[in-house]
Amino acid sequence: MRLQYSTLDVFTDTPFGGNPLAVFCDQPELPQALMQQIAREFNLSETVFILPARDARALRRLRIFTPTSELPFAGHPTIGVAHFLVEAGIAAVSGTHSEFTLELEIGRVCIQVTRGESGPPFLQLTTARLPERGPPAPAAADLARLLSLEPDDLASTGEMAENWSCGVPFLFVPVRDRAALARARPDTAAWSRILRDAWASQAFVFCREPELPGSHLRARMFAPEFGITEDPATGSAAAAFAGYLAERERVETGTCRWVVEQGFEMGRPSLLHVEADKSAGKLTAVRVGGTAVRMSEGTLFIQNR
Repeated sequence: MRLQYSTLDVFTDTPFGGNPLAVFCDQPELPQALMQQIAREFNLSETVFILPARDARALRRLRIFTPTSELPFAGHPTIGVAHFLVEAGIAAVSGTHSEFTLELEIGRVCIQVTRGESGPPFLQLTTARLPERGPPAPAAADLARLLSLEPDDLASTGEMAENWSCGVPFLFVPVRDRAALARARPDTAAWSRILRDAWASQAFVFCREPELPGSHLRARMFAPEFGITEDPATGSAAAAFAGYLAERERVETGTCRWVVEQGFEMGRPSLLHVEADKSAGKLTAVRVGGTAVRMSEGTLFIQNR
C-alpha cells in the first residue's frame, strides 16, 4: 500500500517556523490502529487524515492523531488542512473572502478564508462549541512543581490558574514574566502524580509579556501524557484560552482580539490570532486563525496490507 502525504508548517508564514503537520488527503479510510501507527511514525504533534464527509454540509471530514491518541478537535491540523485544501483547489474559493465547512469528531467547523495580493491566505476557524470552565486547578505549590518553577514565578497580578476546554481540556497557568516562562520545564514525575486523574493533563503556560509589537501574550504548551513534550502552536488551547481571556475583559458586547506568541523557545515561532464575541457579557463565538506554508510531499509505503 502506498499513501501520499504532504507536510505543512502551521501558524506561520515562514518555512521552518510554526507547528509541523502531516496530512494524508483522500486516501482510503484506514483502520484506526494503523492511523495511530502512522502518527507515531511521523512523531509530530498531530497527523491528520482527510476523508469524505458524512455530513453533506461539510467539504471533508478530519481524523486527527497525536503520537499516542486520537483527538476530537485540534486547531493547527484544522488550519493546516484548510490551507492544503485551498492550495490544492479542493476548496473552491474565489475572491478575497470565502468560507467552507469541515467535519471533525467534535462537530462542524466553519473555515473563513481571506486572501491578499501576496502571501499565504489567512485561515480562521470558528469553534464547534464554546469554551467551558473545568474544575479548580491544583494548588500553586503543585503548579510550580509541575513546571520546575518556584511558587513566586507564578503570576501575582490577580490572574489565577484555571481549567478550560473547547473540546480538549487544558490547564492554563499564568506566570510572572517571559523569563519565568522560558525557565519552565515539565517535571514528568510530578506530572504523572499530580495530573494523573486530573480533568486536564495538558498545561498551557503564559505571561502577558510578549516579544513582538502587536502581540498580547506569550505561551508554551506541555503535554507529556500525549507524547508531546512541548507543542509549537496549539489551536485547541488557543480556542479554550479565549474563554479564559474573555471572562477577564471589560467588554460587555463586541469582539475581543488577541495575538498569542508560541513556539519561540523551541525555535519555531508561531502566531495565533484569537477572537471572542461577547453579547451582554456572555461569550457567543470563538475564532482562531493564522497562516500556513506547505513544506513537502512524499509517499509512505505500508508493507503486507
